[in-house]
Amino acid sequence: MVIPTTAVFAALATAVTLGVLAWVLWPLRRQRALAWAAMVLVLGVGVLALYRLVGTPAALQQSAATAPSQSLEDAVLELQAELERNPNQPEGWALLARSQAALGNPIAARDAYARAVQLAPDEPALLVDAAESRALADPQRRFDEQAVAWLRRALERDPSTSRATWFLGVSQRQSGQNAEAARTWESLLGSVDAATAASLRVQIDQARAEAGLPPLPAAGDAGIAAAGADTGGAAAPPQALAVKVSLDPAFAERVRLRGDATVFVIARVPGGPPMPVAVERHALQDLPLQVLLDDADSPMPTQKLSSLQEVEVLARVSASGSANRGEGDLESEPVRVTLPAAQPVDLVIGTAHP
Repeated sequence: MVIPTTAVFAALATAVTLGVLAWVLWPLRRQRALAWAAMVLVLGVGVLALYRLVGTPAALQQSAATAPSQSLEDAVLELQAELERNPNQPEGWALLARSQAALGNPIAARDAYARAVQLAPDEPALLVDAAESRALADPQRRFDEQAVAWLRRALERDPSTSRATWFLGVSQRQSGQNAEAARTWESLLGSVDAATAASLRVQIDQARAEAGLPPLPAAGDAGIAAAGADTGGAAAPPQALAVKVSLDPAFAERVRLRGDATVFVIARVPGGPPMPVAVERHALQDLPLQVLLDDADSPMPTQKLSSLQEVEVLARVSASGSANRGEGDLESEPVRVTLPAAQPVDLVIGTAHP
């Protein structure tokens, strides 16, 4: 039997990639075997996925049946199995949570972060990530009592944790505590750059106005308006993007969609990899809907919406409930947007487009 050259290449590439990563990360194994194994596995998948995106596509044509998203799902299953055997690893649960978030599974990410916090209750960054995951798993994006408790504990352990301060202010706004939210956010003004401070002052003044308080005294050049608006009572972070999603009426009349289908609203780098920089998941029956994409919707800590000047925005109806594009999924025509956007982006699913 003749083995295809591409298959041999793929096997060798996989072996070499995993071998190099295992050697580079070997010192970690002496301290935490689970973290070592998980990092080798996930980074190996990431390297091969990146090669498929920017390398020589012909070299891996025979392995196209195993898409990067499927490989990541396999890696998650392996990590879950390892954590069942050895559950006392907060790093492993945190890695599982980030992986589930990247796959568009906010409930699973929330639960994995909760396990990580049980094992490492005094890690400020982990507490903030866990609190954020609870809001992302909530249909209204609300911070519940547990999330707020974690944010306060993070600030007790490290008062300079700005993400915890921002989210705490958001939770206060959601609860109608506008004066408290304004005071919470005011504490950030001395620790951020001028552009962020200008946007933050807009949010503070909105909260103060709703609390019946005057705006903050003018300070320097604060003329940069914050993008977006309140959604569900929460203040919009800087560089937020409002998106309206609807079904084309004519399409909805002639096509019957599954009632349990899922709608994903996605922002990604124009011309870049398919991994979103911000994504929200909603039920099909929620259409038409308006969402606010911001840094809290990012599945990747290293790639935030606020760091980009342009994004491509689209909406996808998925029968399988997976954020990865599948056969039979429906998409709106992608819209390229310059940030910050002054007006909401309108996406219509079901219209014909090239």
